[in-house]
Amino acid sequence: MVESLPENQFSPGDTSTALRVVGLMSGTSHDAVDAAACELRLAGDTLTLTPLGHLSVPYPPALRPELVAALPPARTTLETVCRLDTGIGQAFADVAVRAVAELCAGLADLVVSHGQTVFHWAPDGGGVLGTLQIGEAAWIAEATGLPVVSGLRTRDVAAGGQGAPLVGLFDALWLAGRPGSPVALNLGGIANVTVLPPTPPPVEPAPPVVEPAPPVVEPVETHTFDTGPACALLDAATRHVTNGRLTFDVDGALAARGQVLPDLLARLLDEPYYARQAPKSTGKELFHLDYLLARLGPTPPTPEDLLATLVALTARTVADAVRHTATEVVASGGGTRNPALMAALRAELPGVTVRTSDELGVPSQAKEALAFAVLGWHTWYGLPGVLPGATGTRHPSVLGSVISGVDGRFPPGRAAAVGQPVRLEISRTA
Repeated sequence: MVESLPENQFSPGDTSTALRVVGLMSGTSHDAVDAAACELRLAGDTLTLTPLGHLSVPYPPALRPELVAALPPARTTLETVCRLDTGIGQAFADVAVRAVAELCAGLADLVVSHGQTVFHWAPDGGGVLGTLQIGEAAWIAEATGLPVVSGLRTRDVAAGGQGAPLVGLFDALWLAGRPGSPVALNLGGIANVTVLPPTPPPVEPAPPVVEPAPPVVEPVETHTFDTGPACALLDAATRHVTNGRLTFDVDGALAARGQVLPDLLARLLDEPYYARQAPKSTGKELFHLDYLLARLGPTPPTPEDLLATLVALTARTVADAVRHTATEVVASGGGTRNPALMAALRAELPGVTVRTSDELGVPSQAKEALAFAVLGWHTWYGLPGVLPGATGTRHPSVLGSVISGVDGRFPPGRAAAVGQPVRLEISRTA
């Protein structure tokens, strides 16, 4: 069992004391469990995040093929879902134990688990009717002895939201106050963006008032949505054209040697999803290998040209979603390691600064896990984890369910009287 911080170091309402959190994530590439640890400390209206490190652990060799075989559009059974729920929960638990030991020196307060998305029920042209993440969190609580927040997406769906992307709150707090109109971009299996409103120009300070109102985030102008496929189709195509020899296009080498095929790109862009208004979300339920193969036409392209065209598809659909608003794009996720994709994105957005989140202190390969750690922190203190309207939700909700740790500890919730932060600062020193 992992040792927890002593109770006198974790007194409700003492926002000067850091909460040490481990965030766990496996995305739509469903190849590994990512863990990121951080300390979160609230001072006034600013939440400071100090990264403690991150690690990525591939799924056990026998588990990933069973998971892939059960994903849409394949059919599966409840027995398989049960086995996967247990196996993924145990895999997450093993990674959590490692993260607490290796990244937190054995001392942590909370684990936040996204789980593994296996189905996102988003009918054509409509709202999301349900979303399913598996990887039972009880295995994590049992292995670490710590309380675990999980099931964060379903509350947003129940309140009328898309349930994805859920990184909007993190992005809005983190990029608050940056000049111009910043956009946060995640290039995972699916590409998603958080589009922030323009930062107003500085104004002359107003005369002091007796009781100034507390500052608040302006969430109604922040939008989060999926733009379309990123690595989902790129990885599926790479596995297909190499007969499984490669699972992804290493360094974008295949795409860099190819030419964009205008006719194929036009067929791919003729997907109704791209014309839908935000908020919207999608997944591999739509963008999978069979979807791609059905659009290739009678003459299959060369592997290089296929990958180059898919890179152009992702760059174009991302750029179309933000080109009229963005002055800066801050990218994260596995797609940032594809130089061909990053070059295509910059070419589609002339005059817009495109950088990775690493430049702003957030490791691009750990950003989603850190974002879920921040969401879990909000749940711990009974604070909403979504911005009003950003996902289409009727109202902001406290996200997720909590499983207690070995000592029976549950979140203090709003009894701790912790205020909603309005900005997130990244500390460069632990």
